Amino acid sequence: MTRVAIVTDSTADLPPPLRDRHGITVVPLNVHFGDEIFRDQVEITTDEFMARLERSRTLPTTSQPSPGLFEQTFRRLASDHDAIVSVHISAKLSGTVASARLARDAVRDLIPVTVVDSQSASMGLGFQAIRAAELAAAGHAPADIARQLAVDAADYRVAFFADTLEYLQRGGRIGRAAGLAGSLLNLKPLLQIEHGEVVPFERTRTRARAIDGLIEFARARPRIGRLSVVHCTTPDDAARLAARLGELLSIERIVVAQLGPVLGSHVGPGALGVIVAAGEEG
Repeated sequence: MTRVAIVTDSTADLPPPLRDRHGITVVPLNVHFGDEIFRDQVEITTDEFMARLERSRTLPTTSQPSPGLFEQTFRRLASDHDAIVSVHISAKLSGTVASARLARDAVRDLIPVTVVDSQSASMGLGFQAIRAAELAAAGHAPADIARQLAVDAADYRVAFFADTLEYLQRGGRIGRAAGLAGSLLNLKPLLQIEHGEVVPFERTRTRARAIDGLIEFARARPRIGRLSVVHCTTPDDAARLAARLGELLSIERIVVAQLGPVLGSHVGPGALGVIVAAGEEG
């Protein structure tokens, strides 16, 4: 059987137990505070990042992993694998896919690497990495894994709200929701990731109504195979939301995850989201 390694990046927000259970390698993106650079979830946690954000006079910036870091990762995995599938945050939200492709070309003579654009982020990406690992464990070839992820990409639905659109607007990641920014900065609009970019979903005015909107979003899915609640700085809200979603999927199967510093820098404190994946067949 071909030994296929699965690689993703830190915007997948995979809780360590899930990452380790499926043997997924995570390459970190970067957070920049002026001249200081921190590796996402390696050298700075979300809580540390948010504390620093409150003290900072200017907003931090983020950057994708370098092709060199990807190349180093691929070369290390080549020692005990025959191929690699590397699945990453939407190319419309980050240059991570481009970096991975440059590294793929650099190791072409050593190990074949298949790079997949998830067209998603957070656990929408995390669930795809898990799916890739399950398919690899079942003996599927890299091309088959990539093909299945591409076919199923639209089945991974992401909805979220931020306490303010200011961070998304300043970070340039607001996509087709840009038209909301001027008039709705003080509201709690629901947003979703569609075809790899952030787009409007529903206008809401309060946090409570936004949370109800996330539940309605999940309830509207015809099939649910995987379900996650993600938060930035509000674990209690995330736990309560997961409990309310227990009617759709047993509570022990709902993954509660914290957004990492890179995604946190774009949505800001207080953000909350739901990721739903349709049922899958091996």
